[in-house]
Amino acid sequence: MSRFKEKYQNEVVPALLEKFNYSSIMEVPTIEKVVINMGVGDAVQNSKALDSAVEELTAIAGQKPVITRAKKSIAGFKLREGMPIGTKVTLRSGRMYDFLDKLIAVSLPRVRDFRGISKKAFDGRGNYTLGVREQLIFPEIDYDKVSKVRGMDIVIVTTAKTDEEAAELLGLLGMPFAK
Repeated sequence: MSRFKEKYQNEVVPALLEKFNYSSIMEVPTIEKVVINMGVGDAVQNSKALDSAVEELTAIAGQKPVITRAKKSIAGFKLREGMPIGTKVTLRSGRMYDFLDKLIAVSLPRVRDFRGISKKAFDGRGNYTLGVREQLIFPEIDYDKVSKVRGMDIVIVTTAKTDEEAAELLGLLGMPFAK
């Protein structure tokens, strides 16, 4: 069992039970899944860009991502329906905890001029979205092999009913929110 999951069970659950007065331990919000999405807009002109994005995402997440395709054709972007334009991966249970642990302990502190992440990025239903500007903050990425700096979106889906509960959950897990 990962140390992150232990921390959740031994420290976070009792703290949340106390703060929100849940009647049952099953009401305590948990993290359901983490979705990492990498849009590769330059895959339209250059199909190798997608391969390198898939490789990088595989290294970061520890599992193989799926390739996302365009839903509509957009002439202005030289885009046709069905063209591969991105890649995403959904992490659950063990891998998810490992990824979050790594994100909070190693990757986020490596962001340049890092002052904490915004508390405003909750969606109203207890899910949190975080944008990362470059993939180089992850320890698995070899700086010399990177062809292009790419950002990604990390969506943390929780079972919390409100933003307040989700913020408390992530805060107790060590998310570095901006003061």
